[in-house]
Amino acid sequence: MLHWVQAFLEAQAAELDAATNTQLAYARDLKDFAGWLERRDVHFATVMQDQVEGYLIACEAEGLAQSTRARRLSAIKQLYRFAFEEGWREDNPAIQIRGPGKTKKLPKTLTVEDVDKLLHAARTHGREVARNTCLMELLYATGMRVTELVSLPVAAVRGDPQMVLVRGKGGKERMVPLSDPARAAITDWLIERDNAEELARRKGQPASKFLFPSRGKDGHLTRHRFFMLIKELAVASGISPASVTPHTLRHAFATHLLEGGADLRVIQTMLGHADLATTEIYTHVVDERLKSLVLEHHPLARKSGKTT
Repeated sequence: MLHWVQAFLEAQAAELDAATNTQLAYARDLKDFAGWLERRDVHFATVMQDQVEGYLIACEAEGLAQSTRARRLSAIKQLYRFAFEEGWREDNPAIQIRGPGKTKKLPKTLTVEDVDKLLHAARTHGREVARNTCLMELLYATGMRVTELVSLPVAAVRGDPQMVLVRGKGGKERMVPLSDPARAAITDWLIERDNAEELARRKGQPASKFLFPSRGKDGHLTRHRFFMLIKELAVASGISPASVTPHTLRHAFATHLLEGGADLRVIQTMLGHADLATTEIYTHVVDERLKSLVLEHHPLARKSGKTT
């Protein structure tokens, strides 16, 4: 079964340019499914629909979230679609199974005041002030995913650009405008970064291609380290660390743009959402504003107050 999973993951990487995090999620989900089958002496090649359903029932009994179960079913369906295309199976035992779906939760966000406190903490807290300020200003100015942020190539921000090219999920690229504070933070950080890189070069270390270099195996600041940094800045700014994550700032970016009257499709493009429906979840923050706008400006609303 390991051969099936490995071949599937390699195909995902080669043909669909699946992101590393996506591949890791597939690997975890399919490994769990394989382990469940092994304990019942069943192989991927002989699985029947009722056995896939039994696995999903077991996942629910474990208390796994709806979203997790839906993701695992999706991984299983894609594995068997791949197996069918490869001629390993003549059918897809999971194709007719309906998933538990995903409960749409309103994204947690931050107020403008909260974001200001976090940015202030980045400018004044810790030893890596220039780097931390650049990270936070970039994240709030662009709404990038944390993986996109920490792995951003330094070449993308050379020359004080007004826009930055972001490579997102599936290798899709998008242009996102930079705010003046973000551009200033980039300029300040590049001075420190390049000085440090020059010292490293003199010691025989190779130059880094990343804006936020690290000597770890990835070559750039890790998602985990940035997650911890966000928590540290939350504590320093007097905000509950439980309410602040890199994704919360991404939500704040979208929410504050909508509150300011930005077009939903523009926000969709900047966030890198393939489907507008994904972006529409942010409209909850402007429901009241839209209602008052309609009541104030719609012709029928105005006429309704008049006698005929």
